[in-house]
Amino acid sequence: MKQKYLFTIMCLFIFTGSYSQELANFKRPVIVSPEIGEKTVTFRILEPQAKLVRLYGSWMKSYDSSVNMLKDSAHVWTVSISRPAPELYTYNFIIDGLTVNDANNIFLQRDGTRYLSVLLVPGDLTANYFEATQHGNLMKVWYDSPTIGKNRRMYVYTPYGYEKNSENYPVLYLLHGGGGDEDAWCTMGRACQILDNLIEKKLAVPMICVMPNGNAGQEAAKTLMIEETSYDRNDPKSANLYTNSIVKDIIPYVEKNYRVIAKPEARAISGLSMGGGQTISVTNDYPGTFSYICPLSSGIRANQTDVDTKLQGIKNAGFKLYWIGCGSDDFTFESNKNLDAALTKNGMEHTFFITGGGHTWANWRVYLNTFGQLLFK
Repeated sequence: MKQKYLFTIMCLFIFTGSYSQELANFKRPVIVSPEIGEKTVTFRILEPQAKLVRLYGSWMKSYDSSVNMLKDSAHVWTVSISRPAPELYTYNFIIDGLTVNDANNIFLQRDGTRYLSVLLVPGDLTANYFEATQHGNLMKVWYDSPTIGKNRRMYVYTPYGYEKNSENYPVLYLLHGGGGDEDAWCTMGRACQILDNLIEKKLAVPMICVMPNGNAGQEAAKTLMIEETSYDRNDPKSANLYTNSIVKDIIPYVEKNYRVIAKPEARAISGLSMGGGQTISVTNDYPGTFSYICPLSSGIRANQTDVDTKLQGIKNAGFKLYWIGCGSDDFTFESNKNLDAALTKNGMEHTFFITGGGHTWANWRVYLNTFGQLLFK
């Protein structure tokens, strides 16, 4: 019995050793994806069992524009496309009908509850989307919000050199859109890279950038798995919870815990879509708090009541810049034209910066890269 047991153990070792040797001899092909050339971009994925693999990218006109990939003898599926114009794109593979990310690309972007593979094509447009030589720091900060009744999280960017000197800095409060959270501007907007590059090139004044979570029911991004609170928007007690908290909770926290210039002329606020609406609301309700106002892809309704009174409040309190950004194909374009007309009617000097394209991060990155150079000057 004992000899039989020993024989079984020896057979197991022999089998394990031979199997390990077999694994050692198996060489997984080295796969580079995406591979950006001068005129083409090549995508690759190893899928031995797949029958059909396609590529879809945000540079394509529609989901139906996906292209088929070809499998080689090593079971690597490959396709080369003409190099798209410089921009930050997202893409995925469709394997026998199942959508997957590129396992060979570590550059991922979180968009709400989705993670997407990223293709960043170099060029003049995207020059400031890549890493600068001098990097600022990004902190994930928890603060108490008595207005909302929660301990909440926001991101705070401090520029290169902040820790080494004793200077005080102006602050940009940068708000995300619907479906986003405190991570959105950093991940999809490349805010840290843009500010790093602008500051390093001396195109922008060194500044702190505060990126809060604009969803009043959340303490932080959904990725933290913290239970959310539902608020009744029709309840007057819940109205403007977040915009009130910006002035009553966030600004006091920032001005107490960071070296900032605690004056209106050193405060800017901007936001996209939902955050653009919050930018308009908070500056209308608290005139004189921010001297630089930059709503993006938002606007106001036609014939909106009390808009003139609100804008006159801002005008009388004083401001240095009112800058609107929107794409000509954006579904909010007419609302932005309404805001442009209202500002003109009330004699308020402003900029209406119009680009092509729609309600996309491709525009919002451009807007930050543009108005960021105008702040605090």
